[in-house]
Amino acid sequence: MWKQFTRSSAGLAMSLFALSAFAQGPVSVHVNVVAPPSAKNKKGAPPDSSGVAAWLVPLDTKAPSASESTKAEPVIIQKNKTFEPHVTIVQVGSSIAFPNEDPFFHNVFSLYNGKRFDLGLYEAGTTRTKRFDQLGVSYLFCNIHENMSAVVITVATPYYGVSDHSGNIEITDVPNGRYAFHAFYERSTADELKSLERTVTISPQARSIDSVQIAVSPEVTLNHKNKYGEDYVPPPSSGYGP
Repeated sequence: MWKQFTRSSAGLAMSLFALSAFAQGPVSVHVNVVAPPSAKNKKGAPPDSSGVAAWLVPLDTKAPSASESTKAEPVIIQKNKTFEPHVTIVQVGSSIAFPNEDPFFHNVFSLYNGKRFDLGLYEAGTTRTKRFDQLGVSYLFCNIHENMSAVVITVATPYYGVSDHSGNIEITDVPNGRYAFHAFYERSTADELKSLERTVTISPQARSIDSVQIAVSPEVTLNHKNKYGEDYVPPPSSGYGP
C-alpha cells in the first residue's frame, strides 16, 4: 500500500513538474527612454517611452517557427503620409502587408540591414506584401515622401512586444524557462543596446522583467537619402499628395 502511494505521489509530482515546464502566459517589461538634458519636452508632459521593441530568445528549447504561429499577419498602413505603426517586430519568416490608404501613390523601400526590398510605386486602395526572411533591422522609407519612415525588427522568436507611451510591454504566451533578453530602440547606439542584453528566467513566480533604462544618443541621426542614394526632390504636383 505504501509503495503504491509512493509511486502515485512520484507520478503526480512528475506530472506537475511537466505541466509547470510547459505552462505559459504573459511576461511584462517596463522601459524608460531617457532623453539627453538638452531635449525639449512639453512642461508637465510624461516622457515618451514608446517604440522600444523587446524580445526573448529561448536558451533551453527551440523556438516555434513562424509557420506554427497563430499571430495575425502584421500590417503597416500608409495613411496621411505616415507609416502606422512606426515600429513593428516580427518573427523571421513572417509576412507584412503594406496597404496604401492615402488617395495618392506611395513607394515602400528598404536599403539597410535586415530585409532589403523595393515594393515599387503603387496606387491608393492597393496592398503589397513582403516576407521578412532575414534577421535584423530594416529601416523603411517612401521614395516619394521624405518624412515617411518606419522600422521593422526581424527576430528568431515568437516572444516579443513593443512599448506603449508609458513604456509598458506585454510579451504574450511565454513558456517557463531561461531566455536571452534583447531590446531595440532606433535612437540608441549599438553599444547601448548590447549592454541591455541579459539572461532571464521565467517561472510562475517570475513573470516580469526588471525595469530597463534606454538612453537616447545624440549621435544617432535619422536623416536618409532616397532609394537611389540621392537627395529627395519635391514630388510631381499630380497624383502624389499635397
